[in-house]
Amino acid sequence: MLDLKAIKKAQKRVSEVTHRTPFSYAPILSESSGYEVYLKKENLQRTGAFKLRGAFNKIATLVENGDRKGVVAASAGNHAQGVAFSAKHFDIDATIVMPDSTPLTKVTGVSELGAKVILHGANYDEAYAYATTYAQKQGKRFVHPFEDEEVMAGQGTVALEMLAEIPDLDVILVPVGGGGLISGIATAAKATHPAIQIIGVASAGAPAMKQSYDAGKPIDSTSVRTIADGIAVRDTSPVTLAYIRKYVDQLELVGEGEIANAILFLLEKQKLLVEGAGSVGVAALLHDKIDLPKGSKVGVVLSGGNIDVTMLSLIIEKGLVKSARKMKLVVILIDKPGSLQAFTQTLINTGANIVQIGYDRTSTDLEFGDAHVSVDIETKGEAHQEEIRQALRDGGFSFKEEH
Repeated sequence: MLDLKAIKKAQKRVSEVTHRTPFSYAPILSESSGYEVYLKKENLQRTGAFKLRGAFNKIATLVENGDRKGVVAASAGNHAQGVAFSAKHFDIDATIVMPDSTPLTKVTGVSELGAKVILHGANYDEAYAYATTYAQKQGKRFVHPFEDEEVMAGQGTVALEMLAEIPDLDVILVPVGGGGLISGIATAAKATHPAIQIIGVASAGAPAMKQSYDAGKPIDSTSVRTIADGIAVRDTSPVTLAYIRKYVDQLELVGEGEIANAILFLLEKQKLLVEGAGSVGVAALLHDKIDLPKGSKVGVVLSGGNIDVTMLSLIIEKGLVKSARKMKLVVILIDKPGSLQAFTQTLINTGANIVQIGYDRTSTDLEFGDAHVSVDIETKGEAHQEEIRQALRDGGFSFKEEH
């Protein structure tokens, strides 16, 4: 059973290997939000995410009970590394099933921790189905990433650390995917501080838990699509939903642009590399998804930092657009000498900086005598962007914005 006693036992186990990650004041975010904000930096945890806590507690419990047959997990990310690390610590076999499309860096990272990697399936759900069958056939224990009370107890140790440092927290913001992290945190926090609010934040591209929370019953999504791959969970767990319905006060969604903006904010203002899943709490604060009394003490869990570096440039680009520091325009010009110069001069007059430009006069969807100009420009915020729009209108330019 998941309760405070189980979470305190988990804390004794995981303290053997986990870092007590920093929980520190965020002055810029506090000023912009009107709250007193503190960041729990699980992106600085060993293996780069909170998942080590739950995986280690589960495997430590198996070993304590004399079960050393080996473990199996399905994961393309943080859970895989947590299981592999923990199995190596206890010198037991670990097999991780990953989708065929898993980046080589993630496969290599898990292999280097001593686990056997099997690539199977087009997505996580297919890898999961194969892994559970494989575990049964091999007589090994399957370690679920969230639907396991010993895993959830390990994740709940995050709350014990936060509240030991700042006992008068009013709110904890927690990323939500499968629900293991928030189930553990909410159980621990409510047991020790009943008045505290626990607010979950999920991606709008993976809304199953939010829809289930609102409906009071499990509702699965037909598909998920989000840059927050750590919380890209399609199906709702009845086990975690029960804890969330019991202990969580609110569950909100943030969009892709908002997540990208939060990643960029954390990079620039906090000097922290945080993955999409770990950034959703900050996204909720930046984009006014949370309505609390001014001055509330808010703890935000940055759940991990294992971002796919091949996606980082795209995420930063989206963050720049969302924060009104970049505009992408397509303008229709008359294809004659001087048209392009008049357009660029209009932008120069507004103080916009052109960083990329393309000129197309041959596409079949153009009217005769027209040309499309695509341009990326650096801007200085919403007011500056509106000034640019008005200048283009005043100049008689027909344009549309791309996002």
